[in-house]
Amino acid sequence: MIDVMHQENNKKIISFLLSLFFVFSILFFTSAAQSQQPDDVSFNEVASQLAGAKLKQVAAVVDQLTQFDDEQLLPLLKAMLEGKLYYEKKSKRLVFAEILEDKTINVDGVFDENSIENVKKNTLRKVKTNNRLRSSIRRSVAQITLFSGGIAVRKKAIKSMFDDLSKENVTLLNKLKETEKNKKVINLINTAIAIADLKSSDVSLRVQALKKLEGNLEPVVRNEVTKLLEKDSDGNYKEDALVVSTASKVLQSIEENVKFYGYLETLFFGLSLGSVLLLIAAGLAITFGVMGVINMAHGEMIMLGAYTTYVIQLLLPNNLALSILLAIPAAFIVSASVGILIERGVIQFLKGRPLETLLATFGISLILQQCVRSIFSPLNRQVASPEFMSGALEINPIFSITYNRLYILIFALVVFFLLQLILRKTSLGLNVRAVSQNRDMAKCMGIRTEWVDAMTFGLGSGIAGLAGVALSQITNVGPNLGQAYIIDSFMVVVFGGVGNLWGMLVGGFSLGVLNKFLEPQTGAVLANIIILVGIILFIQKRPRGLFPQKGRAAE
Repeated sequence: MIDVMHQENNKKIISFLLSLFFVFSILFFTSAAQSQQPDDVSFNEVASQLAGAKLKQVAAVVDQLTQFDDEQLLPLLKAMLEGKLYYEKKSKRLVFAEILEDKTINVDGVFDENSIENVKKNTLRKVKTNNRLRSSIRRSVAQITLFSGGIAVRKKAIKSMFDDLSKENVTLLNKLKETEKNKKVINLINTAIAIADLKSSDVSLRVQALKKLEGNLEPVVRNEVTKLLEKDSDGNYKEDALVVSTASKVLQSIEENVKFYGYLETLFFGLSLGSVLLLIAAGLAITFGVMGVINMAHGEMIMLGAYTTYVIQLLLPNNLALSILLAIPAAFIVSASVGILIERGVIQFLKGRPLETLLATFGISLILQQCVRSIFSPLNRQVASPEFMSGALEINPIFSITYNRLYILIFALVVFFLLQLILRKTSLGLNVRAVSQNRDMAKCMGIRTEWVDAMTFGLGSGIAGLAGVALSQITNVGPNLGQAYIIDSFMVVVFGGVGNLWGMLVGGFSLGVLNKFLEPQTGAVLANIIILVGIILFIQKRPRGLFPQKGRAAE
């Protein structure tokens, strides 16, 4: 009996040990397989499974890829988002493909990064994606760049999370906040966390989040705060009264900031327009102040400067920065040469006959326009901006300053002060001032007034050519380019005071800013009419302009 009991106990112990061994074996082999998977399967092998995969399979492969720490992961995911990830039908090889403007296909290998030539579109097929998958990829890209990119990359990654502030993303943001040192990035993190708190069921937490968002200019903040003020079908607020009152104050502070920066943006555009008028009016002020000639061909000097910029860019298509720098002296020389030719060939024979001079220069403007149409065609031409003039300087989410207009503003001021230096510190400037004050006396003193007239007309025309270089960066180049600005420039000269450069500076910026502030309320045409009527009334009170010349020059 005892032997039988011992045998049964032994059988139970042996069966228990075998079961335990079996369980441990399964766990061991499972963990071994999991630990060996990343080593046995490479990133390239997993990524290659995207070729020809169905939509569900693509999603599973993407999930696998995000577990790898590979430098090729981010470009691959971005290519999928942009719809540029393809595979070859026959070889199943993954490629980055982009259809260019001339309908040619630019194809690069994903893993070898070598350009592939002579590829036809029908031999490629795009890797499948849908909105849900793209949203998942977008989150993965944001998480990858959140901890590995520079300041600009991290800011962009945080902003991409604004629409998907899940618990996982909020946790990531809190983790980033612990190590982040840049204040702007920290502010964005706080904004994102506050937006997430707005969806909480805790009223006090939502009120606290609203207070943190007061004055915030991120567009998503404005939208989320506005949602809190929505009403139901009965006209009652959907949110708690405390949340509604706090949200109203926050929205009001945001609207005030938006309005303020809107004024700043209008002011900047006005200064930008004023800088262009300053460049154009500078040449007019010189020629009209010294020679008393109303040059109706001045707009065509601007056009010649713009077309000179266009031609130089055609000669240097691969170096836009150098082309724009070379265009500055070239445009000045071309326009100045044509101006001297006009003065020597026509205007010098019409001195003392202002009406005939006006008609002659008007005829010259038509001839120059037709010459340009014959050479370049009547179609507008586009001049590309170099890299350093592209983009904008972002002050905050709703206010940015475009680099091309900022550089034009600086360029106009530099030209203005150089012109002041020429007129004050050089012999040419001394002769110009002498002739403008008393032509007969200057001639008696041995000054060659004919030479001064030619150089003055050339200088004014050359500055107009510089204005053409500036205009080519903000608008298209065409035969009628100068005509759009010439009337405004005459108003600047008359308003500021004939022959007074400082008056021209104040007049140019004043008219530019006034024009931009009137346009949103009245429209562009009516704004110009209002300014013209205002200047006419102003001239009735001050016929010599804002800053009239004094002494013998006033005569």
